[in-house]
Amino acid sequence: MSVSFSHFSAPFLNDRPISGGFSTVARSLPVVANNIHSVTGGRFVLYGGSAKICQRFYGLKLWLFERLSPKHFNRKREILNESKIIKNQDKDQAGSHLETSLSNEGRDSEGVSAISVPNVSVGETRETTSHIQTHLSSFPVEGGGRAPSLCIAVIGATGELARRKIFPALFALYYSGFLPENVGIVGYSRKNLTDEDLRSIIAATLTCRIDHQESCGDKMDAFLSRTYYLNGGYNNREGMLKLSALMEHIEGGSKANRIFYLSVPQEALLDVASSLADSAQTQKGWNRIIIEKPFGFDAPSSHRLTKALLSKFEEKQLYRIDHLLGRNLFENLTVLRFSNLIFEPLWSRTYIRSVQVILSEEMGVQSGRYFDGYGIIRDIVHSHILQTIALLAMEPPISLDGEDIRNEKVKVLRSIRKLEPSNVILGQYKATAGDKVDVSLNSLTPTYFAAAMYIDNARWDGVPFLIKAGMGLIKHRVEIRIQFRHVPGNIYREHLGHNINLATNELILRDVPDEAILVRVNNKIPGLSLQLDASELNLLYKDKYNVEVPDSYEHLLLDVIDGDNHLFMRSDALTAAWNILTPVLQEMDKNHIVPELYELGGRGPVGAYYLWAKHGVQWIED
Repeated sequence: MSVSFSHFSAPFLNDRPISGGFSTVARSLPVVANNIHSVTGGRFVLYGGSAKICQRFYGLKLWLFERLSPKHFNRKREILNESKIIKNQDKDQAGSHLETSLSNEGRDSEGVSAISVPNVSVGETRETTSHIQTHLSSFPVEGGGRAPSLCIAVIGATGELARRKIFPALFALYYSGFLPENVGIVGYSRKNLTDEDLRSIIAATLTCRIDHQESCGDKMDAFLSRTYYLNGGYNNREGMLKLSALMEHIEGGSKANRIFYLSVPQEALLDVASSLADSAQTQKGWNRIIIEKPFGFDAPSSHRLTKALLSKFEEKQLYRIDHLLGRNLFENLTVLRFSNLIFEPLWSRTYIRSVQVILSEEMGVQSGRYFDGYGIIRDIVHSHILQTIALLAMEPPISLDGEDIRNEKVKVLRSIRKLEPSNVILGQYKATAGDKVDVSLNSLTPTYFAAAMYIDNARWDGVPFLIKAGMGLIKHRVEIRIQFRHVPGNIYREHLGHNINLATNELILRDVPDEAILVRVNNKIPGLSLQLDASELNLLYKDKYNVEVPDSYEHLLLDVIDGDNHLFMRSDALTAAWNILTPVLQEMDKNHIVPELYELGGRGPVGAYYLWAKHGVQWIED
C-alpha cells in the first residue's frame, strides 16, 4: 500500500478554536508542504511545512499513533516539543495568521514558536495578530548568531528614570560582562519613535566610566544594536501583544527569560501589569517584574495593589525596587555583623545605647506632581528607612538565601512599635520661586521626618532607633551611627572633658559624602599629661580600594537577573511597614500634626533637637 504524503491533510474546523489535547497538535503536524495553523487553549501554535520525507512521515506516524494509543499522548507531545528541527518554508501560504518565521537577515528561523495571547474572540484575534505581523516586519534583529537567553523590556522607556538610570545601568552590566552578549532590550512607551530615535536618546546618557584604559566604543555599538523600540499605543492589551511578539522575534524561538521594568506612573501600574501578565509573559523560561516605589499611598491602597498583583503573578516574580538600598553601605550591614567576631557579640541592647539612621538631601529633587501626593514618609521612610532598620536589627538568617533574609527582616518590622505622634517631628522647607527646587507643595506635604522607634523584642528592648530624613538640608549625607553604652565605672571619667557623651564609642557607616566605615574610640593624646580624646579609626573606601563603585541600579538589576531578592520588599513586609506608619498618617489626615517650616539649606526643624534630647541621645552634626 502506498500513501501520498503530498495529498494528506487534516481539517482545521473552520478556523474555530479547537481543543482535545494531542489530537489538536496532530492536526497541526507538518505532514504536508502547506502551513497548518491552529488555535489551542488561548495560544497560537504555528508550524511550518517540511521538505523532507522523513519529517513528513514522522508527523503522520505521531498522528496515527495518537489515534490508536491515546495513553501515550503526553510523551509524544514532549518529543514533539523537543524536536525543534522543522523549517518553515511556505510563508506565502500563511494567510492572515501570524508567521513563525519572521524576516531575519542573514539566517533561517528554526523551531516551533508559541505566542501567548488572552482568550479573545476569533475576529479580535485575527485583527490583532494582523497588526502584529505588519508591525514586526519592520524589526530586523541585528547581531545574528545564537538567540539571546535574556530579554529585558523597559516599560516607560522615554521617561527620565529610564534615560538617566535604567539604560545606563543596563549598559554598564553589558560592558562588564554581566549580561549575555546577545541580550535583547526593548524600550516600550507611547511615543512615535523608531529604533534609531531610542538609540540616540540612550547613547547620550551612556559613559565608559568602568574602564578608562580601554575603549568601549565597540561595546556601546553592540549594546545599542541590541536595543529596540516599540510604540505600545494607548491600549495596553494590544501593546503587550506586540511586545510579546517582538520579544519572541528577538529570542528567535529559543528558551529565554524575561524581565519587565515597570517605570510607569502609579495610576497606570495595574493596567500595565495586568496586560503584561495576560499577554507578554514567556512560557519558555522565568518572568520577573520590577516595580518602582512608592508601593501604595496607605495601608488600604497598598493592600489592594498587592492583591491585584498577586492575582496575576507569583510573589517570587515581583521585585519592588528601592534604589537607595542598592548602595554598598546596605550590603555591608550584614557583612559587618555576621563575618566579624568583634561586632556580633556587641549587637544588642546590652552594649548598644542608640542607633541613628540619617538621610539628608541638599536640594528637593522630586517633582511637585509626584512628591506633593506622597511626601517623604510614603516615599523614603516606608521603604528605605524601615528596610535599613530591618537589615540592621534582624537576627542571623539561616543562610544567605533571599527568602531566609526576608523572613528575618519581616520579623523585625512586625516587632517595631507603632509610632506615637509624640515621637514624630515633621517639617517642610520654605522655598521661593527663585530657589532651584519645586515650590508647589501644599501645607501638609512633609519634606522632613524625624522619629524615635522602638523594637519590642529581646535583642533591642529599650534601644531608641532615631530616624532623620529630610530634603533641602544643609548637606547631603547618608549614614548609620551606632552609639555604644558608656564604660561602667569608667576610671578615666575626669580626663574625658566636660561632656562624657562625646567620648562614647561609635560605629559609623557612611555612604555619602565619602563611603567609609569609622570606629570612634578613646585614646590618649601624646604628651606628658593624661588627656584623652575621641578619635576615629577610618576605613575610607576611595583610599583603600581603587575600584569604580557601581551605581545602585546596576547592583539591583543584577540582583534581579540572578534572582537575589533579599533587598526587595515582600508583600508581608509592605503590610508590616504600613502598620508602623499608619497612626502618624491618620493624625496627619486629621490635621493633628502640621509640618514645621524650616529654611531651605538649613538644619531642619528645631523640634528634632528636642526629640533627640528627650531620648537621651547626643545630636551629631558632623
